[in-house]
Amino acid sequence: MTSIFAMADAMRQGRVSSVELTRQFLARIERLQPLLNAFITVMGEESLEEARLCDAELSRGQDHGPLHGIPIAHKDLLRTAGVRTTAGSKILRDYVPTYDAVIVSRLRERGGVCLGKTGLHEFAYGITSNNPHYGPIRNPWDRERIAGGSSGGAAVAVAAGMIPFATGTDTGGSIRVPASFCGVVGMKPTFGRISIRGVLPLGITQDHLGPITATVRDAAIAFQCMADEPSGFVPPSDIDLHGVRMGWPLNFFVDGVDSDVLASVRNAGSMAVNAGADVQDVRVPDMEALRWAALTTLLSEAAGVLKKFLPAHRKDFGEDVLAMVDQGLAIPAVDYLEAQKIRGKIRREYEALFGEIDCLITPTTPITAPKIGQRTVKINGETEEVRAVATRFTRGMNATGFPAISIPCGFSSGGMPIGLQIITDRGKEDKLLFVAAAMEDALGIAGRHPDVS
Repeated sequence: MTSIFAMADAMRQGRVSSVELTRQFLARIERLQPLLNAFITVMGEESLEEARLCDAELSRGQDHGPLHGIPIAHKDLLRTAGVRTTAGSKILRDYVPTYDAVIVSRLRERGGVCLGKTGLHEFAYGITSNNPHYGPIRNPWDRERIAGGSSGGAAVAVAAGMIPFATGTDTGGSIRVPASFCGVVGMKPTFGRISIRGVLPLGITQDHLGPITATVRDAAIAFQCMADEPSGFVPPSDIDLHGVRMGWPLNFFVDGVDSDVLASVRNAGSMAVNAGADVQDVRVPDMEALRWAALTTLLSEAAGVLKKFLPAHRKDFGEDVLAMVDQGLAIPAVDYLEAQKIRGKIRREYEALFGEIDCLITPTTPITAPKIGQRTVKINGETEEVRAVATRFTRGMNATGFPAISIPCGFSSGGMPIGLQIITDRGKEDKLLFVAAAMEDALGIAGRHPDVS
């Protein structure tokens, strides 16, 4: 699929219009939606009207930046004035907001043309995107497999070339997990770097908003258009990793990992060395304690958000989400407070670690995408629950608020994408994008797309 930069350049050279691009993407959505179920709402004529406005502005010399006239999509958790925002739930099936989320307004002001609202796990509270109300979202590399969640529709839409950029949210890995499973780029910035005002909440101290794109440089363009205080940095071409201190974890992130995944991520580490990086063995802080703290926090906060729908709409919840709401309501306040202490302690330990290295590289997920409906997986002979294993390596960075990105780094023996996670210190998104772009260049698999037919 053509990059955002290439499409933007073609528009400014007069080789294509925003209306033409919008029609092309809408046609692809129409063809692939029955196969993949990536969207909940498609904004056909509304998006064409936005595209006409963008073309008219360009003709008058009004240029709003690199996203001007570019088709985009929003996760159906972001409020959109006049367009229903379901949160993937039955309860909000007919909810039509009267105002936009901050980021929806911001991206419209930057010239983005919204083609629709992408599907997700119910209330963004799950990792499979097997939605009981709108149907399962299907992985374009194998339609019998999950897309990952909760931003499954966004990742599928980008991977299948239905859209070049979609917004996602991430509270325990909900951008990075589907990016890993679908072979695209998913970025979770530092907590608070992108406004979440107007986004339906889940875990108020761990909710993050970020871009899902086909390449790192497209993610950089999108991020700079989304951030509250953008630096404008987009990685240039012809970069390498000389002078970058990269940490390879000796504990936690290499335990209980599928052999194909571990081999692919180790290969990425070797390629980083070849690209000039100084790769150092490091021991990471107590990640099991951090995972407990993150999960305890989420269960408590999500229960606080969703309890307003009980008991009147109890029967309208999906089984898995309702079980987690009930679990969260039973958590003692002292456990929540203890979780906050642990978060602070381990965040400080990571800050010390990032005084010694520039970034940490890990698998994004210990597995590739499992089958739709599959509840457990076997890793090296051990049986684990899908939800727990999928978020094992992502959840902790929501608790600390550190920025992280998932990029494709290879494929399993069965042909499924494998993700590499890169983590940096808070506020270091430019460094994160630089390293990710250099790794993407070294790996040489960016832009590889599934054959969806």
